[in-house]
Amino acid sequence: MHELSSNTEPSPSRLRASDDASAVEVVGLSKTYGRGWLGTKGKAVLHDVTIRVPRGQALGVIGPNGAGKTTLVKLLLTVVRPSSGKIRIFGEDPELPRVRRRIGYLPERLTLPASATPMDYLLGLSRIRRLSDGEREVERQLARVKMAANAGHRIGPFSKGMKQRVGLAAALLGSPDLLVLDEPTDGLDPIGRAEFRDIVQEEKRRGATLILNSHLLAEAERICDSVAILSSGAVAAEGNIRELCTSKTRWRARFSPSSPEPSLLNAGFVKAGEPGCFMFNTEELETLNAALDRARAAGALLMELGPELRDLEDVLREAVGQ
Repeated sequence: MHELSSNTEPSPSRLRASDDASAVEVVGLSKTYGRGWLGTKGKAVLHDVTIRVPRGQALGVIGPNGAGKTTLVKLLLTVVRPSSGKIRIFGEDPELPRVRRRIGYLPERLTLPASATPMDYLLGLSRIRRLSDGEREVERQLARVKMAANAGHRIGPFSKGMKQRVGLAAALLGSPDLLVLDEPTDGLDPIGRAEFRDIVQEEKRRGATLILNSHLLAEAERICDSVAILSSGAVAAEGNIRELCTSKTRWRARFSPSSPEPSLLNAGFVKAGEPGCFMFNTEELETLNAALDRARAAGALLMELGPELRDLEDVLREAVGQ
């Protein structure tokens, strides 16, 4: 599948002014397998999915197993065709060769030739993609993924993490404008995941757009600007990560050590574990301010106030109803 990540156009910021503001636009996308076969109804995997990814941003696609995440990736890469709906990448049909050349792809189930070396494998890809100065580009990407020392060794005995690094180097060849990474840190140890995040941030700084499909929510929180949560083939929630993780009804307040705790409790605040920290539940700002007025009138000194920030795991559980 690495043929999809080829790129023969000039590097970074070669995003043309005529490109649509969205790097990826998915509208009303549905996919049903086996529909009409021997009179069967077929298995619906995606239902009316609409997602937009602005250029230069990273979208995390998350959800439980069987939610349709990998099917969405396959549709974006034209590995399978949609039953209905529209996909546009940089404002164009993703089937067009010039669009496919702008995409780098790291698949979830990575298969590499066991008898080849990373250097030989990537050089072969660079020739297929007609990259100028392919040898230098291969050396650069192998160095980025910390595989330069193993460039001449056979891939077969490599660990899963080492193979994952080679696959990432293949996806990065030619500095693609869109990177689609399906479980990219699978097999990597904590140091490897940190190095992966550094590379991803470098790609974002040069203007690349990313779509990250990962079951590691901590990785999505650190890398992505926004997430789309899939559940049973539909978008259960979508948006900026900070906005999704910011509670609309729970407020965290920190008061000075001299603040009388009984007065805070009487005002409606609830202890939040850390010394001086209290929670207050309300959807109405007027109610929150009234409670603060009561607390201050009793001698409490407010030091910090803000909405509670939830973990992405909590947002996912709420979105999928678990």
